[in-house]
Amino acid sequence: MECRIHEVLVHYVEHGVGVPLVALHGAGVDHREIEAAIEAIVPDTRYRRIYPDLPGMGLSTAEGLTCNDDVVTLLGDFIDHLGAGPVMLLGHSYGAYLARGVAARRPGAVLGLALLCPVAEQARSVPEHEVVRQDAHAYDELEPAQRAGFEDYFVWRTQATARRYRDHVAPGTALVDEAALGRIFTGWAVGVGSTTFSSPTLLVAGRRDSVVGFADAAELLERYPHATLAVIDDAGHALMHERPELLAALFGDWLERARPKDG
Repeated sequence: MECRIHEVLVHYVEHGVGVPLVALHGAGVDHREIEAAIEAIVPDTRYRRIYPDLPGMGLSTAEGLTCNDDVVTLLGDFIDHLGAGPVMLLGHSYGAYLARGVAARRPGAVLGLALLCPVAEQARSVPEHEVVRQDAHAYDELEPAQRAGFEDYFVWRTQATARRYRDHVAPGTALVDEAALGRIFTGWAVGVGSTTFSSPTLLVAGRRDSVVGFADAAELLERYPHATLAVIDDAGHALMHERPELLAALFGDWLERARPKDG
């Protein structure tokens, strides 16, 4: 599916009916990564799951966008376009940073906020990249050219995580408009406001996350007074692929806390 928001063509896919859940992927991939992760753990069919390609990634364009705050504005307008009322909003990595901006700017449009491995304005405390699990046959189904990207991202290296990378992460890397992202990222800072966000929130970080770390996620508790915080040991920036069983329990609890009681 696609829609035009101002000058930008937004491509997205959706599944199901019910309470709307909008999920935002990270930088350098497309909707397929977070779609694969969330579809594997959504507990039932009471949710309309919506996965947009962020501007300059996947099949979405980025005309007229000059900074991340422009992207936040676009996402707010995209939520309006859906015509479903307030949404549950989830983001991974860069997508979590944008989700924070949307929630700060339009708190009435967000029923609940889930931030997975959230990127901040800058990461201040990041551990070394350390392999947690290395299976002997982890690379059997990867092309040689995919190995470096897999190793850079995953600290759990199994056949299952390699397939997830091959099928749902790697394909999106070939569809990135590098010039557009360079222009947008020049204006990196997102206006997240100075007030608290009082709706149900989930903060999940990987203790072995060598991209953004986990300390910044813990510090967000002050801004989100109704947040559950989980720092998952032996998980990295790809924790939604590496520890899906733990994420499923946390995600299900957040959905129940955030969904309308009559929904």
